[in-house]
Amino acid sequence: MNLVSLQNQLDNLSFGILFVTMLIYWVGAAFPKIPLLQNLGTTGMAVANLCIAALLSARWIEAGYFPLSNLYESLFFLTWGITAMHLFAETISRSALVGVVTAPVAMLITAFAALKLPDDMQASAPLVPALKSNWLMMHVSVMMLSYATLLVGSVLAIAFLFITRGQEIELRGSSFGGSGYRLTSSLATQTTEPATTAQPMAISSKSDVGNTAVLELPAMSATATLTPQRLSLADTLDNISYRIIGLGFPLLTIGIIAGGVWANEAWGSYWSWDPKETWALIVWLVFAAYLHSRITKGWQGRKPAILASVGFVVVWICYLGVNLLGKGLHSYGWFL
Repeated sequence: MNLVSLQNQLDNLSFGILFVTMLIYWVGAAFPKIPLLQNLGTTGMAVANLCIAALLSARWIEAGYFPLSNLYESLFFLTWGITAMHLFAETISRSALVGVVTAPVAMLITAFAALKLPDDMQASAPLVPALKSNWLMMHVSVMMLSYATLLVGSVLAIAFLFITRGQEIELRGSSFGGSGYRLTSSLATQTTEPATTAQPMAISSKSDVGNTAVLELPAMSATATLTPQRLSLADTLDNISYRIIGLGFPLLTIGIIAGGVWANEAWGSYWSWDPKETWALIVWLVFAAYLHSRITKGWQGRKPAILASVGFVVVWICYLGVNLLGKGLHSYGWFL
């Protein structure tokens, strides 16, 4: 079996494993009392990660350079990074819900790369002169890892908004350790705390109407009430999203700096306001604002989750959207 045939089998196998793994995570979310499903999901993501690593290694051996020269290779490298970050996030969170949201993202990227890209875009080709540099591995790999990490953190933030139904959740401790949560709503105020520290909630007040005392209950809405299980899950998602984004931001910073050094060697300028460079800066600013709001302002819950959701869109614009323009110094590649 030659390396090209091996690559074709590995990319299809990776897609198949991720598809089955996604279904396992979804069934596990519907039937949480079956612990075997979470273990199977974790195993599936680990096997998919290894398959993609083998695919990229075979590609490296065949082409003779680090496999990040076209869209096909960069998509699989991105998927490898997402599966790796998934395993890390699932380990520190011990929550199967991580796979419910990350497995579909990894599966869809793999499906697009393996099934939708034409054969000429999947085939390896000689590097253009500008890419024949050791900076190819340093800059591009770090940027792709930062994209993967930020996408995982952002999709967990989107899951947080879904779990909380867009309500304002005030979390205590998830940025600096510890746990705790409180639900606030414009329709009603409900406090949910661990049983050991729960305080009685005042649910009535008196008002005089003539000589009669009337007991008034605050208006409650079904949409304004979240179960303790949802609140605990939201707390976990907020915490893990923050940690993952906190890991991805330094990688993005290092990647941008490495790109500037490479640009100076190749084009004689550290920064040219190229469309790709500009959008990379926008990505950096969005996630810098996210971390600033959490570390300095103490934001937690809905507001930073919205910022991270914006970051999810901006990362995809930077990674793929800018390349559709076909303009700028990066117009020859789909990966920088």
